[in-house]
Amino acid sequence: MRKNIIVAIDGYSSCGKSTLAKALAKRLAFIYIDSGAMYRAITLYFIRNNVDINTEAAVRDALNHIELNFHSRDYESHILLNGEEVSEEIRKMLVSENVSEVSANKLVRHDMVKQQQRMGKSKNIVMDGRDIGTAVFVDAQIKFFMTADPKIRAERRHKELVSKGDTATTLEEVFENLAHRDYADTTRKESPLTRAEDAIILDNTDLSQEEQLNFALKMVKPFLDSSSI
Repeated sequence: MRKNIIVAIDGYSSCGKSTLAKALAKRLAFIYIDSGAMYRAITLYFIRNNVDINTEAAVRDALNHIELNFHSRDYESHILLNGEEVSEEIRKMLVSENVSEVSANKLVRHDMVKQQQRMGKSKNIVMDGRDIGTAVFVDAQIKFFMTADPKIRAERRHKELVSKGDTATTLEEVFENLAHRDYADTTRKESPLTRAEDAIILDNTDLSQEEQLNFALKMVKPFLDSSSI
């Protein structure tokens, strides 16, 4: 039986997984690990270095030259790629358009799963991604599967891009990108996106961030001492 508490949050792109995970981790004083940021950082490295995702030797060599670390600042989790802060760059459209293909690679997934499992060996953590409850931490005490109406997801993602200065990407492009990623995530051979049998479904189409957090806290509370919340 796992002694430390693991909260696994899986779900579709742009469902607010990271937003909920950050808020939950902060409220519980847990460590937040953004697995999606890890795959995006690898994708960024592959793009920058023209790594051929279809060449096994090239992928192995690239992974041997990638070091990922997280650090906290202003209650936010930031990712470092070989010592460089890339938290903003990995959210750009170029990375979004390529991350599904990179994350579907068997070598990449195996390497990331090992790193993620190592991170969760002894600390209380909240981790969000696509296969946290089904592959990374199948023994997580509490699992959530997040979903929302595709149009709402696209609107949220487009709004986020605009707020960060990307006014060139249209809402239609975002919608198409999310549809492509959904298909790629659910049909890939390696750890496809699927709901764990014991995962709690959280459809946040009509929920505010505060309502989502309160719901999650209610579900997590039985696994914690009353003083932990």
